[in-house]
Amino acid sequence: MTRIPLVGSAPVSTLTGDSVARVSADASIADVARALVSRDVGMVVVGDEQRPAAVLSERDVVRVVAAGSDPTTVRAGDVASTRLVWASAEDTVDEVANRMMEHYIRHILVEQDGSLVGVVSARDLLGPYSSEAAEG
Repeated sequence: MTRIPLVGSAPVSTLTGDSVARVSADASIADVARALVSRDVGMVVVGDEQRPAAVLSERDVVRVVAAGSDPTTVRAGDVASTRLVWASAEDTVDEVANRMMEHYIRHILVEQDGSLVGVVSARDLLGPYSSEAAEG
């Protein structure tokens, strides 16, 4: 009997399909919020580089607002996170899920040949895992 591989052993590149949402470093936090909503994503990459140096998440936007700062005047580059966590396109779904848990993050950048090829979110991982659980 042929054994079908578990979803966790699939390469994470199978989950990277949509283009990466990006904003410029001088975009306002209000612009970032609009980009998050219009693209229906939880994180944007700051800048256009093939290997970006910063990202901004929904939580970053909330922190700006919660601090009482004006989201129309605060710039993305001023609050973007530069502590990026990467995965290789060949890493398995399980490896990426574990790396996200280790770093307590909800998004991970996926690279191939030194360039960004996508972003995988915790939400992206839920689909394959929940489908596998329903079948089991």
